[in-house]
Amino acid sequence: MFYDPSDVQVYLALGITDMRKAINSLSILVQEHFELNPFSGSFFVFSNRRRTMVKILYWDKNGFCIWQKNLERHHFIWPESQQEVMQIEQRQLRWLLEGLDIFKTRAHDTLRYSTVV
Repeated sequence: MFYDPSDVQVYLALGITDMRKAINSLSILVQEHFELNPFSGSFFVFSNRRRTMVKILYWDKNGFCIWQKNLERHHFIWPESQQEVMQIEQRQLRWLLEGLDIFKTRAHDTLRYSTVV
């Protein structure tokens, strides 16, 4: 697919995005409309009206990259919300790309400890 560093943040654009938009238009949308930093290395994920196409925009060291997936028969189960943008975990992005509902699918929560008992 594409590089997958463990610390990358993932943001879903929850509305409908015109998939004729390319790197320049999507990066402007991220910066001006969502008020996020398109140069952060985060993944910014967009979908079309029919939920059959996803584009992922991200900055990689010295330039923008865009990754696109078109479904031939199915559609992505896209979250519905009043928010314009939603932050999700990388595993939820993988689930979404596999066709799973990211809110009905549950995996073990990540545990973080500071000391060993």
